[in-house]
Amino acid sequence: MQILEVNIKLPYRERGVVLGRLLSKISGRVRDIHFLPPDATGMSEVRMELVGGKGLIKELKRVVKNGKVSFRVLSEA
Repeated sequence: MQILEVNIKLPYRERGVVLGRLLSKISGRVRDIHFLPPDATGMSEVRMELVGGKGLIKELKRVVKNGKVSFRVLSEA
């Protein structure tokens, strides 16, 4: 298993809908989560530390369509 830091940037108005769909995918895998306020252009950012692998990232990218998903591997086990 890997510990991943996932950054999701998405429009503030769609944040609740997208995070609701993500909940079923990442339930039980979240170690830490931070919600950042929207910037001047209306883009909100969510930073998460997740336990999982690259398959989890593929699922997240399918759910987040109007946003951007980036990730970084923090540790591998």
